[in-house]
Amino acid sequence: MNTQVAIIGAGPSGLLLGQLLYKAGIDTVILERQTPEYVLGRIRAGVLEQGTADLLREAGVSERMDREGLVHEGVELLVAGRRQRLDLKGLTGGKTVMVYGQTEVTRDLMQAREASGAPIIYSASNVQPHELKGERPYVTFEKDGQTHRLDCDYIAGCDGFHGVSRKSIPEGVLKEYERVYPFGWLGMLSDTPPVNHELIYAHHERGFSLCSQRSQTRSRYYLQVPLEERVEDWSDERFWNELKARLPADVAQQLVTGPALEKSIAPLRSLVVEPMQYGHLFLVGDAAHIVPPTGAKGLNLAASDVNYLYRILVKVYREGRTDLLEQYSPLALRRVWKGERFSWFMTQLLHDFGEHKDAWDQKMQEADREYFLTSPAGLVNIAENYVGLPYEEVA
Repeated sequence: MNTQVAIIGAGPSGLLLGQLLYKAGIDTVILERQTPEYVLGRIRAGVLEQGTADLLREAGVSERMDREGLVHEGVELLVAGRRQRLDLKGLTGGKTVMVYGQTEVTRDLMQAREASGAPIIYSASNVQPHELKGERPYVTFEKDGQTHRLDCDYIAGCDGFHGVSRKSIPEGVLKEYERVYPFGWLGMLSDTPPVNHELIYAHHERGFSLCSQRSQTRSRYYLQVPLEERVEDWSDERFWNELKARLPADVAQQLVTGPALEKSIAPLRSLVVEPMQYGHLFLVGDAAHIVPPTGAKGLNLAASDVNYLYRILVKVYREGRTDLLEQYSPLALRRVWKGERFSWFMTQLLHDFGEHKDAWDQKMQEADREYFLTSPAGLVNIAENYVGLPYEEVA
């Protein structure tokens, strides 16, 4: 088998890159070790930056998003009993975010891939990149008991933190930066109407909570919990009672409860590896970086990586600009680190660190809350990062 770009991973980043390259006339083959049903079964975030939504439109997969997605012009922050609406649209010159589940983004991209007829191979096991520094890289994989070889020009590693792409880079090449937080998020999905028409980020002495949504009839709620908590110890009733305890009385009274569709605990961590390129291999999304979900940046940073790699590859094939290939990692990392900073900042601002913060850190946290939530400049800072910083031009 031969192709121009081999894409490892059929999550939203791999599928989006494949769709954009397909529209640009560049051949790709996508390899995915899981089944389509497994990929669609992943429950992930659902807040899309303005730039991500625009990139999906450029890829020609936005029809359902624009029809069913919820455009949000603001979010609410609850800190120290004060309810502060963040006017995203007003503070950023008209930018907004789109609430549209990552599962739905993936579904739209899968359908577009199928309609295009471009190859996608599911249940591909033992995927392994080769000759990453050579002139002709290739990928081997097993399917239905047979070993296959896929020759290509470039490899996009879109296979997440546990994937093979990053692990294929020799030891000592990558530098890793990591911050592990002393708590996790207990999330619950339910077919209940959202408690508020906009997202609510709430700090409380009992811990952080987030009132999010997937649609007008499906809600996603989160509670900060200690890392040692177990999902099976949280009945639906206990979850709802704890959420109500962390919300103002007027908000708690409006909360519609119901059975959980899904419940899970995710530890919070920040991780970045540098560089995001090794020879003909380019790391994309979670293969190179992880963010705590507080800033809604995970999927959006992956889309940012896709944006840069896609535009570079188009110039490579159309204009022969192979000099741009070495710009991928610096371009991507500049935006990654800004996204990491914002996610770290929001996590620091809104969570209870308890014994993990000393008296000085506590005072700094209080000062940040006072400044950023009362200063016009502070509010603009949060808003412009939340809707997404602009992409740099590839030239």
